[in-house]
Amino acid sequence: MTKVAFVFPGQGSQLVGMGKELIEIHDDSKYFFDKADRVLGYQLGKLITEGPQEELTLTYNAQPALLTVGSMIADRLIEGGISPDYAAGHSLGEYTALVVSGVLSFEDGVSIVHQRGLFMNEAVPAGEGAMAAILGLDVEKLKEVTDIITADGFAVQMANLNCPGQIVISGTKLGVEKACVQLKEAGAKRAIPLDVSGPFHSSLMKPAAEKLAAVLESVEMEEAEIPVIANVNASVVEDSNEIKGLLIEQIYSPVLWEDSVRTLLELGVTHFIECGPGKVLSGLMKKIDKNATVFSVYDEETLQVVIEASKKGWS
Repeated sequence: MTKVAFVFPGQGSQLVGMGKELIEIHDDSKYFFDKADRVLGYQLGKLITEGPQEELTLTYNAQPALLTVGSMIADRLIEGGISPDYAAGHSLGEYTALVVSGVLSFEDGVSIVHQRGLFMNEAVPAGEGAMAAILGLDVEKLKEVTDIITADGFAVQMANLNCPGQIVISGTKLGVEKACVQLKEAGAKRAIPLDVSGPFHSSLMKPAAEKLAAVLESVEMEEAEIPVIANVNASVVEDSNEIKGLLIEQIYSPVLWEDSVRTLLELGVTHFIECGPGKVLSGLMKKIDKNATVFSVYDEETLQVVIEASKKGWS
């Protein structure tokens, strides 16, 4: 039996021009860009389509931009006859999953993640924090090294457990730089700096979590029409109070992405559709389970490929 999960990328996937072709071809898709502009009070749509990349990458722009594009793509897929059985998102992408599942309205989602980005930027201004992907080192050794560096006064910790052999670290700029050097000395194959503007999913984000809690308190959440897998515990969450608590905790806790994908596989998901720019999550999923069927949808061509595949019974 075919079961489908929509999955949504997080920060680092943002790209000037993402979604541009879709809104040019399909007038209804522009609704998402226009609605986001009205909610935020500035031209996010123009920033998405025209850039510059440096401004789009700022966390308070990247977050609503990715949510807008991901929601738009999911809407087109559903309109094309594909009904997801589950949804999940990587970090910021979890909010897009909650919008698509009906837990959050699109308007609330855009507003919350914009504020979330502002809070994150206030906690650690752009340029003072950093993240890096560490390849080819086990969890125990990585934690040992980062704990020593943190104890020396340079905060750094595990942020994303993405797939076998890939763990992202997060912390102060100096902490991450020191960790990259020492982790390679400890046997890591590579240490790759990420194109993000802050040390997400680290203890440095706790001030942002406190401010986000006040925002979420005033937001009404509906029952999920599509079950969502939470980053913090890699489990299905349905209760709105639990969802709010996990979203607050998510800011400073590791993203358990590999475990989230394994949860979806255990629930019987056979087809994963990444909704958004790039193929980051598609690549991770192939490393988690090479037998999973994975699609990436980011333009009209890739959208139609998936819709046609579904109409043919995914053969």
